[in-house]
Amino acid sequence: MITKPKGTLDFLPEDAFKRLHVEEKLRKIAAVFNYREIRTPAFEKTELFRRGIGEETDIVSKEMYSFNDNEFTLKPEMTAPVIRSYIENSLYNISPVQKLYYISNMYRHERPQAGRYREFSQFGAEIIGSGEYTADIELIALGMFFLKEFGIKNLKIKINNIGNLTERSAFLKDLKLYLNDYTQKLSSESARRLFTNPLRILDSKDQKDIEIVKNAPVLYDYLGEENKNHFQNVLGGLKSLDIDYEIDHNLVRGLDYYTSTTFEILSENLGAQNAVLGGGRYDMLVQQLGGKPTPAIGFACGLERLTLVLQANNYIFPEPKSPDLYLITSGEKAKNKALVLAYNLRMKNVYCELDLLGRSIKSQMKEANKLNARYVVVIGEDELSKNSAKIKKMADGSEVETALNDIVNYNFN
Repeated sequence: MITKPKGTLDFLPEDAFKRLHVEEKLRKIAAVFNYREIRTPAFEKTELFRRGIGEETDIVSKEMYSFNDNEFTLKPEMTAPVIRSYIENSLYNISPVQKLYYISNMYRHERPQAGRYREFSQFGAEIIGSGEYTADIELIALGMFFLKEFGIKNLKIKINNIGNLTERSAFLKDLKLYLNDYTQKLSSESARRLFTNPLRILDSKDQKDIEIVKNAPVLYDYLGEENKNHFQNVLGGLKSLDIDYEIDHNLVRGLDYYTSTTFEILSENLGAQNAVLGGGRYDMLVQQLGGKPTPAIGFACGLERLTLVLQANNYIFPEPKSPDLYLITSGEKAKNKALVLAYNLRMKNVYCELDLLGRSIKSQMKEANKLNARYVVVIGEDELSKNSAKIKKMADGSEVETALNDIVNYNFN
């Protein structure tokens, strides 16, 4: 038997219905905040991610699915493709600020675990063109708003400011000097990162690393007045919206393009890997990818992670709509008549079902009950000869007789 690839999911009808519900709700919320949807290709030129995300990041160095002699890559994240599209299509000429969202599949070759797969979906939002602290506040508010709209209450925001490239450069110099005394005690991953991406050591989940960085230099102390003022304004704005937060000066993001504000929204129901949403500013990315200097901020939320949180919070999904009418038939002529009726009813948006297995009337009635059909109509030789049938309401057993061709005009509401 051929099975699905490791780290992928089959969405069976019930799961697909739930995912569609989540996506529809996200689209409605994004529209309320005046974000417009953007879609990009499933694969991009590999250079986009090398230049945008960073050569030494885990994603680029270990996790990308590349092909055609490494020319193209299935997208492992969405911000770089969005910015590529923003530049290529000159969206800045349409409006000085673009508020965009996406719901898209991504691909990373990493170890599958709870809520993390090799093919996964993300909902994300981006504000491109604004460097104002109000944009940071709005984006974080959007993230909290949609999570609360799903009834999730056990949420915590962690927030930090990782400064600009100049401020980080001075900090990293001192951080490396500090960590050089602990090279033998760092985890193997952090020991490697000391030479490739030392900032990520601050975000290590290894307990030994956590103890080591407790006394490390603090990046916030290296920020200039502009970034400190920006950060304090963001915190003040969150307070004014009654959004609680926790400052975490060790919070960094895994991608090289982040600057200034970084944040994560955590859920207590996800265990150690408890981030359900994360993002931050990337004021240098547009310029890195060939555009004019343009500030921007965004976040991404894994929908598989979100599903785990919804399950832990006992979220009640709506039930799929049951058929308005089940046409029960007996005989070949009745089958043909039912096919025509079903087609005409469906053209009027009536949810209609009929038997496709040639079963007995009794079996078809059982199927109608199983599907929770609201009405049934039995069509056999007698009904065809009289050109009439009875529309039976399943809830109370009441019946209304009508001409066969008038069934399409019946009000099934």
